[in-house]
Amino acid sequence: MADGTLITLISVGVTLLFMLGVPVFLVIGYWVLGVSFVLGMPLDNIGAALADVFTDGFALLAMPLFILTGDLINRSGIARRLSDFAYACLGWIRGGLAMASLGACGLFAAISGSNSATTATIGSMLHPEMVKGGYDERFSAATAAAGGTVGIIIPPSIIFIVYGFLLNLPISDLFVAGIIPGTMMVIGMMFACFLICWKNGWGFLIPLSPLRVIKTAVGAWLGFFAIGLVLWGIYTGKFSPTEAAGVTVGFCVIVGFVCLPLYRLMGGRKDSDISEKSIGQMLVVQGFGPLELPSITMRSAQITGILAPLIAVSVVMQQILSVLGAQEVIGNFVISMGGYYAVLFTAMAIVFVCGMVLESLPVTIILAPILAPIAHSVGVEPVQFAVVFLVGASIGFITPPYGLNLYVASGVTGVPYFRLLRYTLLYLAALIAVWIIVALVPALSTMLLPQR
Repeated sequence: MADGTLITLISVGVTLLFMLGVPVFLVIGYWVLGVSFVLGMPLDNIGAALADVFTDGFALLAMPLFILTGDLINRSGIARRLSDFAYACLGWIRGGLAMASLGACGLFAAISGSNSATTATIGSMLHPEMVKGGYDERFSAATAAAGGTVGIIIPPSIIFIVYGFLLNLPISDLFVAGIIPGTMMVIGMMFACFLICWKNGWGFLIPLSPLRVIKTAVGAWLGFFAIGLVLWGIYTGKFSPTEAAGVTVGFCVIVGFVCLPLYRLMGGRKDSDISEKSIGQMLVVQGFGPLELPSITMRSAQITGILAPLIAVSVVMQQILSVLGAQEVIGNFVISMGGYYAVLFTAMAIVFVCGMVLESLPVTIILAPILAPIAHSVGVEPVQFAVVFLVGASIGFITPPYGLNLYVASGVTGVPYFRLLRYTLLYLAALIAVWIIVALVPALSTMLLPQR
């Protein structure tokens, strides 16, 4: 049997496994092993490639640290205080609590760097409050799913770390480039949220109180400090992204250890006392003790243990695709589209379609090394293309049939997956509109980059 036929059968087989729910890591791993046997490639090559990813990828050390940061800021109470501040600012607008949840997603993303952590944390905290406030439970869950998309765009970002590692781009530049597009994504989703809530009359309105805003801002100062610490360190060059991740973890550990006894002494309230009307009125009692740190670290390590092998095996897959000539086929197709805008929008269409069926990590690892050089050859600035590519990948988090954030939101809220889809469509339209604007206006991605 011809090699091409065998590779086709292997590809069909692993696709069926994926459809049956086999983890993506195993699906890609089976494909890599099968095709390696067909091509006569020694398995030593796979082992060497996997080892190179883990031994030479210093930048990837930031990934587990930012994952740990997400868990720590949730347990330390920082995430709740940021949510309180967002609601104090937006609660006077129709749909204010829903818009505040989107704002909280943006603030949380500015520390954690993870889309699923953003969706899970904000969804679990604010979904019950939105339902109590008269919002449809399907809309509430869809809002948490949509808000989580900015988790990989607003810096720090785990996927930016991976992209920079693969394309040899300064990760600090990628982080800075994501600030404006990520903020635009939040604003675009807020506008869509307002339209939905205004049409349906959802939301408990509170008066705009400068005192309330100031009070919640003071309560959230630790969160603002953490965000400023990361951005200042990276933008000024004081920290590498990996060092910034380590500093942020250390800061969150200190906050977690101090917050619990300190706020108990100050008479703060417990999370079980939270209601929509009382948000921002009293301090939240949260934090963690030294004995809880191992369990938090273990949870983060489990997530890292899923992502790191996936990165490694996807790199090997990309190498095999290169041997098979896939890069040339895709490259020739994209180049045949024409000039600057034709190539750019064709690349965006490929990312969008792949994002519908794959998670952003394999999409980035497989497609970015193919599409980025082509885009650069027609004049697309590399950092701008990185932002355009990853904004498209982030949209895949709420795009069926895969839509990872939809599954995460369904899991933390109890709303069935397919019931979320109706209220996801307007958010999806808003994100696509922002994506096109970011693609058409390069300055949105590059204006904040430091001059060298």
